Amino acid sequence: MRLIDATAAAAALPFGALIAALRTRFIEGCEVPLRHGHAIPAVDPAAGAAGTLLLMPAWRPGRRIVVKLVSVFPGNAARGLPALHSVVLLLDAGNGKPLAMIDGDTITSRRTAAASALAASLLARPDASRLLVVGAGRVAALMPAAMRAVRPVRQVSVWARRPNAAQALADQLAADGFDAQACTELEQAARAAHIVSCATLSTEPLISGHWLQAGTHLDLIGGFTPQMREADAACFAGARVVVDTLEATVKSGDWLQAAAAGTVDPGPPSTLADLCRGAASGREHEGERTLFKSVGTALEDLAAAELAFDGAAAVPGCDDGSRDIR
Repeated sequence: MRLIDATAAAAALPFGALIAALRTRFIEGCEVPLRHGHAIPAVDPAAGAAGTLLLMPAWRPGRRIVVKLVSVFPGNAARGLPALHSVVLLLDAGNGKPLAMIDGDTITSRRTAAASALAASLLARPDASRLLVVGAGRVAALMPAAMRAVRPVRQVSVWARRPNAAQALADQLAADGFDAQACTELEQAARAAHIVSCATLSTEPLISGHWLQAGTHLDLIGGFTPQMREADAACFAGARVVVDTLEATVKSGDWLQAAAAGTVDPGPPSTLADLCRGAASGREHEGERTLFKSVGTALEDLAAAELAFDGAAAVPGCDDGSRDIR
């Protein structure tokens, strides 16, 4: 069994190739059971919030199986640690043989950003050049590069609850060639953006629909439980709404609260697979407001894990990070 660490996995998952792999997998499909979610209580609530353990499987019969284990501990920010950690196991679906253990944080963050970019390639304005990133964590840091793979993103504003984190990310993005700056006025930044990408663990709405101009694309990444929200119900009113999977309609606080407020159309929304397969249309005119809500799916983990496994050995200099373990 091969061990593919974070460096080797990232090198094998450039956004152009990863977005294409996700598109293919959404078109062709795979078996994706509902994820298992388990609450991990805090032993000492004063020292940190409770955590969540997620188990996410998917497979293509006769090809490969993926199982991802994810731990989410929102209180980690106070410890200077990422809130999310994960590991991915890839197996042969013909005989069950383990093929690789892959750094799950890299798989999760890059496939999450790539899925949002895939949605933006179908929903955001073709000339979208101004991006607002809400959040400053691992996924937020990848959003400009992912979006630049599908849209001509040049200007990036970063807002986070901790201004120093927003500034650090803006400095990093500037070093990567973006016209990037941290901002403290979230409303002003949202009104000016062509694309707004939220990648937080917020339980209260951060973005108001009244701030979003005609033609804006809103990308909601962070909330994956009924208690989590990044946008208010007004963000959904009058917008073209697409979800990564229909699981978002029962697990996303953003969707559930909007549905309770009556700002989403009755009936199931279009999914990213619908768009990729041509069963639903993408953006229809320049002034249309669009919204993509994701909660993540093991389909994306399978696509990314297969690409990492097949591509890691072909990446120059990956020998130190991709090796056999027994």
